[in-house]
Amino acid sequence: MNEKKAWVLNGYLAMVIVLALLIGGTALLIQTRFILGIVLICIGLVLSSGIVVIQPNKSYVITFFGSYIGTIREPGLWLTIPFSMRKSASLRVRNFNSKTLKVNDVEGNPIEIAAVIVFRVIDTAKAIFDVDKYEQFVEIQSETALRHVTSRYPYDNFQKEGYSLRGHSEEVAGELSLELQERLKVAGVEVMEARLTHLAYATEIAGAMLQRQQANAILDARQIIVEGAMGMVRMAVERLEKENVVQLDEERKAAMINNLLVTIVSDRSAQPVINTGTLY
Repeated sequence: MNEKKAWVLNGYLAMVIVLALLIGGTALLIQTRFILGIVLICIGLVLSSGIVVIQPNKSYVITFFGSYIGTIREPGLWLTIPFSMRKSASLRVRNFNSKTLKVNDVEGNPIEIAAVIVFRVIDTAKAIFDVDKYEQFVEIQSETALRHVTSRYPYDNFQKEGYSLRGHSEEVAGELSLELQERLKVAGVEVMEARLTHLAYATEIAGAMLQRQQANAILDARQIIVEGAMGMVRMAVERLEKENVVQLDEERKAAMINNLLVTIVSDRSAQPVINTGTLY
């Protein structure tokens, strides 16, 4: 089923014709020309049943004795086929906020996730005839797609390889949009945007995962500190040797490097020890 344009006539012209028929039929009845007067009045009433008002961003799907004859999208007053059935379909942009779902990620960790889906109807025939209650269809398929996409990625990627739900939300949202569009095209719905609105570990593992994140953060910070400390120590030793401030043998050089590294890398303030004797 594909959308097509229904036959319509300007509604204001139709109103003039209907009024003329009713007035003419009434005048003929007064003149005792009953048969012709009744015919004109009946024709006017039949035509009036086909007059429809279309609001902006709203459409009517027209069926006549079970056959789909087209859709009226243009706002205004129109005359369509009399005695036809009309079902409205909104063309406005709408959004759907999914419930917070508990899903296992690719590593089997239970997480909580939710998303907002922005969509609109682009094919009224598909939305009305190909699915039953397209709003509910959008809701169910959105949650299904969200579960499927979530199960393909880890919540967090501690190895820094590949995508993760927390670190690559834009990429995950893009893939969710593509999968949703594939699922919803049968309902004549266009997915305009899909965004994650909630992402967290499930309460039963939140504490343990928080400790893991803190441990990884500490390791990353220590790595940066050690790399910086090595550069500072190398620069200090090279400058001392270049400017001939003091001559150090390998043993004293190693001791000085050790002391500098301990001072820089330690997470507590170092307590200096003053040596009043000779260096050796």
